[in-house]
Amino acid sequence: MKIGIDVGGTKTEGILLDTNGNEIDRKRINTEKSYDGTIKGILSIINYFEDKYGKVKTVGMGMPGAISNDTALIKNANSIWLNGKPFKQDLDKILKRNVNLENDANCFTLSEAVDGAGKGFKIVFGVIIGTGVGGGISIDQKILRGRNSISGEWGHITLPNRSEDEKKYVKECYCGKDGCLETYISGPGFSSNYNLRFNKNYNSHQILEAFNNKEDDSIFALNQYVDHLARGLSLVCNILDPDVIVLGGGMSNIDFIYKNINDALKKYVFTDTLHTKVVKNIHGDSSGVRGAAWLS
Repeated sequence: MKIGIDVGGTKTEGILLDTNGNEIDRKRINTEKSYDGTIKGILSIINYFEDKYGKVKTVGMGMPGAISNDTALIKNANSIWLNGKPFKQDLDKILKRNVNLENDANCFTLSEAVDGAGKGFKIVFGVIIGTGVGGGISIDQKILRGRNSISGEWGHITLPNRSEDEKKYVKECYCGKDGCLETYISGPGFSSNYNLRFNKNYNSHQILEAFNNKEDDSIFALNQYVDHLARGLSLVCNILDPDVIVLGGGMSNIDFIYKNINDALKKYVFTDTLHTKVVKNIHGDSSGVRGAAWLS
């Protein structure tokens, strides 16, 4: 059996899989927004599984951010109470076993590479387009972390070939840089660009409803969104040249993307024939927690 835990800023979810990847049980709780509270919640999920099904040797866990190679402390987590903490060491000590800790986007990618939309492909680039923008790289069903543990962090590169118009209708990224892809293709970025341009106050769901009603402003916004996404992914293709790109996160549920993204991507990638396809995930919201289980 394998336990996977997905630690999010709002909820913490656990899953118990058998060796073939079949789900045995699942439990979800609200995340307490403190370091000790988060650990307490994780322990409650593990205890729930083990009280019912017996001891599990190792635990896989996905979380926002990464472990610093220099200090072994958490960095870059938007669940800020984890930053600067020895999260893995504390979990190992409390649980008295090894905890395989990994970035949540990497867990998503691993899940889709093992038995999801990327199954059967050698190089899989997994994309999260939701509240934020992240990514992960899987090669032969193994996560590529990189020397600085930032492989796949494409959300904080600048949108290529930005026009003056595109620079006008965007907010500065929380990271302090200007023009990050996250400020264009995340859910909040998408709605912010739309509202700045058209002087409205819509969330992404309202924009999509307007699109379904064939409103011109929203049609423009969706076409521009696909173009921004294609331009960002073209950098990934030119550098990594993946076999497949799998989209996840809330924005990945927009059908319009898949009808247009592959043709849009061809315009920007440095090749005469593009074999890489952009596809929707198979496991949906469960991909992160399933990928965490596959770590163990």
